[in-house]
Amino acid sequence: MKIIAANEGTTPASGEKVLQIANDADIAELAQSGAFEGVTRIELSFPKFTDGRAYSQAVLLRRRYKFSGDLRATGDVLIDLLVHMQRSGFTSVVLAEGVNPDAAERQFARYAAFYQGDVLEPRPLFARDLAPNSDQALEAA
Repeated sequence: MKIIAANEGTTPASGEKVLQIANDADIAELAQSGAFEGVTRIELSFPKFTDGRAYSQAVLLRRRYKFSGDLRATGDVLIDLLVHMQRSGFTSVVLAEGVNPDAAERQFARYAAFYQGDVLEPRPLFARDLAPNSDQALEAA
């Protein structure tokens, strides 16, 4: 995950099409209107760290609408949220003012694996462990 400090510029590169989506926007409506056509980056907003609607939007964008571009979290992005953001499909974040980017990087080293599946790896840990030998996977089921 790309971590961007609050004071770094986040202006789009030339030719990059960026779509900013409010956390109360209906992703299905946007998809039906063709709003994602040619978009290379979608920015989802966290107005407060306690408002998690952008997590649901990220999962929908990745799973249902197959968005494969950069999915960026903006707003009140704290270190505690980064691992869950990555598991929900975010590929970059702009940290909240005053959050140390070095401390944010260390957050990923704390959690090496997860039992549950997520957007990046939908299979749970036990299925990943048994996947190379399909006979064992069938017996376990």
